[in-house]
Amino acid sequence: MAGEIKLAPMFSYSDLERIKYKTMKFEGDWADTIGDEVELAGVWIIWGQSGNGKTKFALELAKYISRFEPVYYNSLEEKKKLSFRRALQVANIASVGNRIQFQSESFERMKQRLRKERSFKVVFVDSLQYLRITVEQYFELIAEFPDKLFVFTCHAQGLQPKGDLADEVRFDADVKLRVHQFVATPVEATRYGGNTPYVVWEEGMRKAQMKLT
Repeated sequence: MAGEIKLAPMFSYSDLERIKYKTMKFEGDWADTIGDEVELAGVWIIWGQSGNGKTKFALELAKYISRFEPVYYNSLEEKKKLSFRRALQVANIASVGNRIQFQSESFERMKQRLRKERSFKVVFVDSLQYLRITVEQYFELIAEFPDKLFVFTCHAQGLQPKGDLADEVRFDADVKLRVHQFVATPVEATRYGGNTPYVVWEEGMRKAQMKLT
């Protein structure tokens, strides 16, 4: 019949058993928070209010993941500001050499970079709001690059990510982490089994707690 849509074949459990997933073996605090075997694909979201350690945590996570795979960090929000350089210094990003590469570029330029042969498998976007895309564009991005891991930082509104797009990303994400008072807490258990809060900066956490007492 003209115009009939060709459907993909169904798959069974045994088909899934034969798939060789590319994973990262996390250890220590990272395994407790995210999981001990993590797929190198999908979507993660990190959100929090300004000044609570969101960027510091994202950089620490990027540094850890760079042990397994080079990282592309799209610093849309802070670009090349002095404050961002200081954040890189605090996180000791220099210790991983060129395993993390930075750029501040638009959605279209980012996609162009990711379409290149042997492009990055891990992409940090800081932040989701500064990417300035629609919900439809987000799902198109994920559909075009199903073999990449996207980690989005996000502004917060109260306890939740800010905005309709952020809402969709949160529901879609395999790993959801809220950073508050320098502690990153999995919201619900991650899809990889992690559920333990991660202390981003112990001194900052103690100072924040003291203000509440």
